Amino acid sequence: MMIHGMWATPHVWRHWKPFFEQRGWTVLTPVLRHHDAPPLSAPAGLGTLSLLDYAADLEAYITALPTKPVVVGHSMGGLLAQMLAARDACAAAVLLCPAPPAGVFALHPSVVRAFLRIQMRWGWWRLPHRATHQEAMLGTFNTCTDRIACDHDYAHFVHESGRVLVEIGLPFLDRRRAARIAPSAITCPTLVIGTDKDRMTPPGMVRRVARRYASVAEHREFAGQGHWIVGQPGWQEVAAFVADWLEQQRMPSSAAA
Repeated sequence: MMIHGMWATPHVWRHWKPFFEQRGWTVLTPVLRHHDAPPLSAPAGLGTLSLLDYAADLEAYITALPTKPVVVGHSMGGLLAQMLAARDACAAAVLLCPAPPAGVFALHPSVVRAFLRIQMRWGWWRLPHRATHQEAMLGTFNTCTDRIACDHDYAHFVHESGRVLVEIGLPFLDRRRAARIAPSAITCPTLVIGTDKDRMTPPGMVRRVARRYASVAEHREFAGQGHWIVGQPGWQEVAAFVADWLEQQRMPSSAAA
């Protein structure tokens, strides 16, 4: 089961889904609540949705499956994968440039720059937001060399919840502690992947995430890559590494990925 990230839709898995299917996996790509709206439309109620809402939807989705899936999550989807793993809903978890849980400092300068415009608007914490093209190119797509492909991916970006931005970036202001995950709660095999040029989830942040789950986690960092490892040139190397790692864990390819 592949979980997309902030501002995204299952479109981000357009390369990964057929790649894993060719390796024998059954691949599910659910869409997070309200992320199926038109890109320029801000659905009513989205701004106050929580990570807990997304996680509850995904957990209900998993409950209907015949077996626990391998869960692959990118960016915010990587944080949701951690939440699901902590609920014992995963056979294994793969975290691609994951957003950090509470307890891992998230206010890196490059991250602050990415969200500064949004946070200048009064009431941003309860409003829906969509990254501008310039913000996306400087943050998410900073190492993407194929601008036509990047523009195509950006065109699919949708709005995201202001509440979720608080829960990830300013968890100390979140009374419900939505992003809080006890490290000992994750016991399934976990792969944490980062990149050395990521501006959204910088490499030091991803390393700290991996250290939290050191008893069950492996960490790999890809050089020359940024945050968009799901779609930019070089994605094949990352996907192949993930598939090989899963096979080494003796995960049956007939399981949901």
